[in-house]
Amino acid sequence: MPALSMFFGIIIYMYRELGGRHNLPHVHAEYQGEEVVVAFDGEILEGSIPNKKLKLVLAWIEIHQEELEANWRLLSNGQEIFKIEPLR
Repeated sequence: MPALSMFFGIIIYMYRELGGRHNLPHVHAEYQGEEVVVAFDGEILEGSIPNKKLKLVLAWIEIHQEELEANWRLLSNGQEIFKIEPLR
């Protein structure tokens, strides 16, 4: 599964979970072997990563809300998603 974005040691993924547990549009963020699942509205659906890194993920989601929603629609239609710029 290709990464959607990477910044400050955080890897962001979005992938199709056929029959998955999360019906809300969301991303998976991994940091040093830990994973958190975050809805586009900032709700933590599952897991955890260090608080400082989570704040970066939440800021990135807020900045790229429209791009994330477009990717979610593509993914829902079985199409390829596009990469999104990292935080700098």
